[in-house]
Amino acid sequence: MGRRWRDGRGTLVVRPGREDSGSVSVPLEIAASYRARTKGLLGRDAVVGALLLSPANSVHTFRMRIPIDVAYLDRHLRVIAVRTMKPGRLGLPRLRARHVLEAEAGAMEGWGLGVGAEVEVGVQV
Repeated sequence: MGRRWRDGRGTLVVRPGREDSGSVSVPLEIAASYRARTKGLLGRDAVVGALLLSPANSVHTFRMRIPIDVAYLDRHLRVIAVRTMKPGRLGLPRLRARHVLEAEAGAMEGWGLGVGAEVEVGVQV
């Protein structure tokens, strides 16, 4: 189930995994090239929606200006861990992670994105 995307924009659909809650759509920026993944959120003061780093299994927040939420996704786009990271931190690699989502701190909780949630990536053409 290897997924390959190109750098660009799209939509992230979050399915929280709870029967009583519906899905949430969020603007998404996709960073699939080495250059885009390396730049990530560096130098930004805010994030609109989320940033998907793929492939990736760890992140750092050195030279970042804002705290961020980080969600590690497995190959089925299921969330295996969620962390909030302050600037200047190094995240531990997650062995099962294939993709990483980044967003402003607190955003993921508002979307209902937690361990066990599933996401879907829609790409704009």
